[in-house]
Amino acid sequence: MKKSKIVVIGVGTVGSTTAYTLLLRSRMDELVLIDANANKAVGDALDMNHGMPFLGHAKVWAGSYEDCKDADIVIITAGAAQKQGETRTDLLKRNVAIYESIITEVLKYNTDGILLIATNPVDIMSYFSWQKSGWPVNRVIGSGTLLDSARFRYLIGQHLKIDPRSVHAHIIGEHGDSELPVWSLANVAGTAFSLSDETKSEIFSNTRDAAYQIIEAKGATYYAIALALDRIVTAILRDESAVLNVATLLDNYHGVSDVFLGVPCIVDRQGVREVLDIRINEEEKALLHRSADHLKELIRKVR
Repeated sequence: MKKSKIVVIGVGTVGSTTAYTLLLRSRMDELVLIDANANKAVGDALDMNHGMPFLGHAKVWAGSYEDCKDADIVIITAGAAQKQGETRTDLLKRNVAIYESIITEVLKYNTDGILLIATNPVDIMSYFSWQKSGWPVNRVIGSGTLLDSARFRYLIGQHLKIDPRSVHAHIIGEHGDSELPVWSLANVAGTAFSLSDETKSEIFSNTRDAAYQIIEAKGATYYAIALALDRIVTAILRDESAVLNVATLLDNYHGVSDVFLGVPCIVDRQGVREVLDIRINEEEKALLHRSADHLKELIRKVR
């Protein structure tokens, strides 16, 4: 039986927390850590290995791009960090240059795995990775609005005093300032709930601006995104056919094409198996188009 292998490229706060989360949840047999700062990767690998007597068996090591060979999933979290007061899109030009080098190196050793992108601005970085790799679009996945949707569900649950796991609600579009809430489909056990416009506005604002609030408070976000990436990895390795709001290339999705955006997708062993064409109202459709146009303009600037 083939051993499962995951590579994490970039072991800053997001990458190291993701690697640790995957290790704690026994998601793989082999875990490789790669970073431009080789000593950081070595230190993280040693630290995790010293906890192995408490966890069971897994092989963890600091490696090189050659270790991407045979990896089921290559998670890329490398990139310039988002600074206080800086939007995700401000990071674009710096991170595109970093990705140019990373994708080139990965492709030398792996041509049939899945790329899971987490670096911001994640939708554009996913689009760039897909174009650079030349891989089928189903095998290049962005973390998308999975975390945004989790934040949305949490805040709705807090207001309704209901476990957020029982709240079904979506944030779609950009993982960033132009994202949009799909209030028209939000429900609890199939039952619609009523909130005032003021409450809806407050919940969405707190969802959209959550990263800025966390960055201001402690400098970076990493716990929840690590859990979101773990959820995507699990859906892939266990062939779950789970519906997750990941970023994928859209093709006439409510009239939107040629851009990566976060929408509900079926995720299984082959990556994004299918994009779900959820029903949204005209107002939501207009906001989705605005989000797509915003990202396309940024992509044109990079090109």
